[in-house]
Amino acid sequence: MLTVSDLSMQFGSDILFQRVDLQFTAGNCYGIIGANGAGKSTFIKILSGELEPTSGSVTLEAKRRMSVLKQNQSLYDDYTVLDTVIMGNQRLYDCGKEKDAIYDKEDFTDEDGLKAAELEEEFAELGGWEAESDAGRILQGLGVDVEFHQSLMADMDARLKVKVLLAQALFGNPDVILLDEPTNNLDLASVVWLEDFLMDYEGTVLVVSHDRYFLNNICTHIVDIDYGKIKMYVGNYDFWYESSQLMQKLLKDQNKKAEQKIQELQGFIARFSANKSKSRQATSRRKLLDKISVEEMPASGRRYPWVGFKADREPGKDRLFVENISKTVDGVKLLNNISFIVGKEDKIALVGKNELAVTMLYKILSGEVEPDEGTVKWGASITYSYFPKDHNSYFDGLDMDLIDWMRQFSEDKRESYLRSFLGRMLFSGDDVYKNVKVLSGGEKVRCMISRMMLSGANFLMLDQPTNHLDLESIAALNNGLDAFKNNIIFSCHDHQLTQTVANRIIEITDDGIIDRMCSYDEYVHLSDLEEETRG
Repeated sequence: MLTVSDLSMQFGSDILFQRVDLQFTAGNCYGIIGANGAGKSTFIKILSGELEPTSGSVTLEAKRRMSVLKQNQSLYDDYTVLDTVIMGNQRLYDCGKEKDAIYDKEDFTDEDGLKAAELEEEFAELGGWEAESDAGRILQGLGVDVEFHQSLMADMDARLKVKVLLAQALFGNPDVILLDEPTNNLDLASVVWLEDFLMDYEGTVLVVSHDRYFLNNICTHIVDIDYGKIKMYVGNYDFWYESSQLMQKLLKDQNKKAEQKIQELQGFIARFSANKSKSRQATSRRKLLDKISVEEMPASGRRYPWVGFKADREPGKDRLFVENISKTVDGVKLLNNISFIVGKEDKIALVGKNELAVTMLYKILSGEVEPDEGTVKWGASITYSYFPKDHNSYFDGLDMDLIDWMRQFSEDKRESYLRSFLGRMLFSGDDVYKNVKVLSGGEKVRCMISRMMLSGANFLMLDQPTNHLDLESIAALNNGLDAFKNNIIFSCHDHQLTQTVANRIIEITDDGIIDRMCSYDEYVHLSDLEEETRG
């Protein structure tokens, strides 16, 4: 359906990828992965026609329609929400407007009647009479209520605008859908709805995402952009990641027990093929996995960060006591009588519909903001390290390299010592002399994680640490937090990280908290049951 032939792209002397030959077919979902700066978004823009490649071509089968998730939130400010979604099928939208304009004419002629009849026929063939109801169904599925459907896009909250543009990309049964980070700013219910939509979709989907859980649920293939090449592999992200690690071991030790490694890989393929799921995508993936050979498995050359947190001292019995915390900002009550005690084994995920409320609680726990009411009491032996959601204040206005930046937070000022922490987060060689003023969002996050590793704290607090990170860094952070033996309080959009790290979920609500000793998946299941009961 969509064919890429001998594709190359470079900016100046920098080659993103070259000589790429791929074919994307109907009924499959392709997850596009790669390190930050590898060219994922550029590849999507080339496929959509927004960017011209340096060489090569992209061919869409005749009479096939492609839909793309737009990134410019102001593009449709003069249109209503419903019209914006219907414009996902531009010909349908234009046909409807042209038809209506003819009927509105005062001097309606026989020629107008013939033209209107032609437009009526085309409008019906394009699904025009069901367009508003179809658009409304998608909007509601993504959490945009009916009350907003006739509102102007200019008047919509930015988080709702993102959902409207996503609805536009999904509207009208396109043959190919291109999605760049579609789950950004989506709440849990909207992500689940999107997963169900894409798993039932019969066309071709290409998606860039940092959400491993999302990729695992929807993908039949992984498209890996790595070291100037783009290669396609069967399976979801977990299959790609685990098999790439196994292949790396095999390649490093080709002469030692090679046959044993091959058998291990074949057993691994068989286990993934046997995974049971009700989704159409997973059924298709199992059939493909049944046919895969060891030679077709990925062997990525990508480097992974290493994240490990080691406490300098053991915490005592008392950890953290939060009692009756309330906070109002600009007349809005964000926190209402929040109380909880952190126990010895607790790794707590803070969740809630209002992320401002969640962030405010972190600011109060860290002492950055005073509550209007209530108290926060830390155990005498507790030392905490805090990763704030907005950490730009740690870098703004500074004119120093990474070594000097890290030196601010370390008792040991030796460059070799500081290099060891930066090196774990892939700042090596001359990278450590990079000025903090020019760091990307992902590089700043990796610096903040290095700072936390350096701290030796025995209690960690992290507010949205996966924002701006690539999949490799998220996986490394996941492993580091999972291995940490002491307390963690964190908030995160990455479902898999939250599921594997948290053993307690605290939901911040308008009335206080809902506190559950359970995994994230169990919390989601219980929340769904409660929603059904209320419904």
